[in-house]
Amino acid sequence: MRQYPMQKVRDIGVVAHIDAGKTTVSERILFYTGISHKIGEVHTGDTVMDWMDQERERGITITSAATTCFWTPTYAHKDAAGKDKADEHRINLIDTPGHIDFTVEVKRSLRVLDGAVVVFDGVAGVEPQSETNWRYADDYKVPRICFINKLDRMGASFENSLKSIQDRLTPNAIPIQLPIGLEGNFEGIVDLLRMKAYHFTGERGENIVEGEIPAQMLDEAKLRNHELVEKIVEQDDRLMHSYLEGRIPALHELKATLRKATIANSIVPVVTGSALKNKGVQFVLDAVVDYLPSPLDIPPVKGIDPKTNAEISRSPNDNEPASALAFKIAADPFVGSLTFFRVYSGVVKKGSYVFNSTKGIQERVGRIVRMHANHREEVDEIPAGDLGAIVGLKDTTTGDTLCDSERPIILERIVFPEPVISMRVEPKTKADQEKMGIALRRLSEEDPTFRVGGDPETGEMIISGMGELHLEVLVERMKREFSVLANTGKPQVAYRETIRRHAEAEGRYIRQTGGRGQYGHVKIKLDPLERGKGFEFIDDTTGGSIPREFIAPVEKGVREALTRGILAGYPVTDLSLTLYDGSFHEVDSSEAAFKIAGSMAFQEAAKAGDPVILEPIMKVQVLMPAEFMGDITGDIAAKRGKIESMDDRMNIKVVNAKVPLSEMFGYATKLRSMTQGRGNFTMEFSHYEEVPKSVSQLIIEGKK
Repeated sequence: MRQYPMQKVRDIGVVAHIDAGKTTVSERILFYTGISHKIGEVHTGDTVMDWMDQERERGITITSAATTCFWTPTYAHKDAAGKDKADEHRINLIDTPGHIDFTVEVKRSLRVLDGAVVVFDGVAGVEPQSETNWRYADDYKVPRICFINKLDRMGASFENSLKSIQDRLTPNAIPIQLPIGLEGNFEGIVDLLRMKAYHFTGERGENIVEGEIPAQMLDEAKLRNHELVEKIVEQDDRLMHSYLEGRIPALHELKATLRKATIANSIVPVVTGSALKNKGVQFVLDAVVDYLPSPLDIPPVKGIDPKTNAEISRSPNDNEPASALAFKIAADPFVGSLTFFRVYSGVVKKGSYVFNSTKGIQERVGRIVRMHANHREEVDEIPAGDLGAIVGLKDTTTGDTLCDSERPIILERIVFPEPVISMRVEPKTKADQEKMGIALRRLSEEDPTFRVGGDPETGEMIISGMGELHLEVLVERMKREFSVLANTGKPQVAYRETIRRHAEAEGRYIRQTGGRGQYGHVKIKLDPLERGKGFEFIDDTTGGSIPREFIAPVEKGVREALTRGILAGYPVTDLSLTLYDGSFHEVDSSEAAFKIAGSMAFQEAAKAGDPVILEPIMKVQVLMPAEFMGDITGDIAAKRGKIESMDDRMNIKVVNAKVPLSEMFGYATKLRSMTQGRGNFTMEFSHYEEVPKSVSQLIIEGKK
């Protein structure tokens, strides 16, 4: 039976740019909800949510950690509506990484969550990774609240941070709180709906003291309250009508309307505080309960019926057929493989069988656990709207749908970015060789942006990922978790190839030996596509010039040929291939012959299509003291970089640029030496772009 009705469940994530304070916020949430009895700190390495040794040593989050906690709203038990508010809510919380190399964790978490708390640094405001995470949340239509953190820091500005959110992310962000004081004088917050001031006392800010708004802030608070009320009543015709007649809506009406608007993404409430100084986190939890959706508030999940390919939906109801999405695989040293999943409908029970509709196989559910970071609690079932993990599924990977075999559904898969960087890796000893294969397989099952492959020419093992830090962490995990020692080569850029113009070719594969021969003949057209569109295969044959059963082998042959381009052997992308004609032989034609003919035709057409090499371009943000500005901008220009903007952030200069990845290796060390250790930078993938002719020649020669 359910312990909590579904309207009292919240599935939320904490997301932000690196160093905005996500994990510190999550640790405070665990403390105030009574899950942990002491507050873990990133700087002392004793956090609950960052439990991996590497996370504690580096002071960053690497994998998203899930936990469950319980919260009764802080405010007076009796609200204006007279309802009893002494009710507890279950909050399933995922703390995600901020570093771009681990962006997969944010993307897959947002796919299965109903709401998000986006944390901002009160000094820096919106930073590059904040924009990427915001875009992911937009893609999945996830309602969110903003928490402007770190207002106790030197140079903190609530106004500037709020303006950066409104300018760069959404004009719908509106504060529901104001800070009392800033920097060293930051002492509490003003609630703009209740028009009261709150201070946090006690050793860890656990006691909340309500008082009157300080006299010097009263005028500003009244103005902001007026703006907030107007913005809320605009969302509801009935409220708007009575407001225009001079009636101020009651608190419970304002909160109910604000909740609806937040869930519809037409308002983003902004709260504030300082997690490190234990001020304001309880009100973040209140905002989660008050304004973010329960599983009942979001539309039924849509999917495809694998039998008919028709679109079907599932409602968040325990009595519906079961449907769940596996969003993360983790290798646990004690229990083996853990499959994290979100239940959208029905109930997933221990000991039952579930159907993996993505792969078309049955899987047995042995044990089910609820996760509290790296601690597990055994449970018998996970109902609709909840998150859990299954121990020991054999064939399920990230993005697979688990459902009732009688009423199957395939939910929308999660699309992950392609790796942009590769590295050679080899075992140190014979004993490491076998273990390395197992370790790499496990790690690639866990992380869809980590790929393992071989170089067919040299026979070397190649690993690919999202950045230098990503690969460094994975090699380190191999050593610690799987006891595999490995030598690594220099990181390599994941180049791509494409064509620039329309081309046509035919592929004819004819072999006549004793007995049955081989005959395959195809005619194709190639056309360039926009950057990032990938590959498109169009069957435009008419009149049975190629029998239906040979179309798929042609596509297969072409797709295999795409993995090795004709300029330098890199994968080919961003083109469409149209199969428009061909011929066949009644006896000699076979799938193999058409596969080879397709591959030959593609290679011919690609040569005629003016092939070029593409390189990954990175979005780079560099922060440094003003006196180093000239050196840094000159260095970026020397790296073939394009500077897009230069801003001031107090006495720090911020340069935003687009730079080819191949020029950025070892930049962290170089930047430190150029700025006497006072500069730092963040980098994330932006897009692929054509390589200049001179560089292209070097790449081709290097490959040869």
